Amino acid sequence: MDLKELRKEIDSIDTQITNLFLRRMDVSARIGQYKKEHGLAVYDPARERQKLQEIAQSVPPEMRTYTDSLYSLLFELSRAHQRSLSTQESALEASIRQSLQNTPALFPNRPIVACQGVEGAFSQQACDKLFERPGILYFNSFDGVFAAVDKGLCQYGVLPLENSTAGSVNRIYDLMMKYHFHIVRSTRVKVDHCLLANPGAELSSIREIVSHEQALAQCADFLRTLGDVKITPCENTAKAAQMVQQSGRKDLAALSSQTCADLYGLVCLERSVQDRASNFTRFICISKNLEIYPGADKTSIMAVLPHRPGALYKVLSRFYALDINLIKLESRPLPNSDFEFMFYFDLEISVYSPRFLEVFRDLDGLCSQLKYLGSYSEVL
Repeated sequence: MDLKELRKEIDSIDTQITNLFLRRMDVSARIGQYKKEHGLAVYDPARERQKLQEIAQSVPPEMRTYTDSLYSLLFELSRAHQRSLSTQESALEASIRQSLQNTPALFPNRPIVACQGVEGAFSQQACDKLFERPGILYFNSFDGVFAAVDKGLCQYGVLPLENSTAGSVNRIYDLMMKYHFHIVRSTRVKVDHCLLANPGAELSSIREIVSHEQALAQCADFLRTLGDVKITPCENTAKAAQMVQQSGRKDLAALSSQTCADLYGLVCLERSVQDRASNFTRFICISKNLEIYPGADKTSIMAVLPHRPGALYKVLSRFYALDINLIKLESRPLPNSDFEFMFYFDLEISVYSPRFLEVFRDLDGLCSQLKYLGSYSEVL
């Protein structure tokens, strides 16, 4: 038997599989209708577990992993189809629809915005990209920014989420679990770190360098070339520049931006000392209220999943079944819990897509906790 004949046989089998799949989805839709009429949940984990066991017993042991994957996906597709036929709207879906209808067409240009740090911080630069003429209030910590938005002191907050070199800002993800908020926009800021010092200082005289821990991580290769120099983390790169200026010391330098050099009257001893030339930090703009502005094509979700095999796979297969691109997945351990994690998802999908609201159907049954963070666009 040659390859052409084998492929012909595969084509014949695929035709049968397609017909059987359509029959299965039709029956699944009728089951969904029955569940709706009798107030039953779409997701029935006991039934799915029983089916997987029965199927595994009916195939050779070496095929069981494959049938588990195949039927887990079939179950997910069936549930997605049942949900798509349902006209009942959850509270979350209703709030999303309401926000889509009520959010103004134009993004505000003169709001009061909370940022961490001082004047010249990269958060301030991100804020200026997001808004035309914002009023900025500075706070010493990321917690202070979240609290300011939560208490209504500021309409928005701008926070760094991840860096292309140093990775995620873990403290932000931890605070996401603590506060109620929504993401309304994001942007990326090109980060160039310069070694700044007071006028008259020389590179050979520097004995201590201060900066934010992320900036220090992004410039690790350069710092290793300086030998026995004390490295001191501080709250913010702009704060580091301010500390150098206020100290008056000639042996103290800061890793900060050229903007801060001009702002605080410092001189640049070395330019662009980050390990990678292409160094960007992604910032998010948060709001206490859910606002979904026109053009939103990214959605962020947080979920706590049960500590059992396949829990994450079932959520990911839901995205796969809806043909949604997952562009970020982050996990953080839950405080005061054993082996439980919070998962953060960034999804690439337009709010105008017919699949958008389907994302949230059935996720409640898969997650111990589910938090919709918002849908937004990114300012380039």
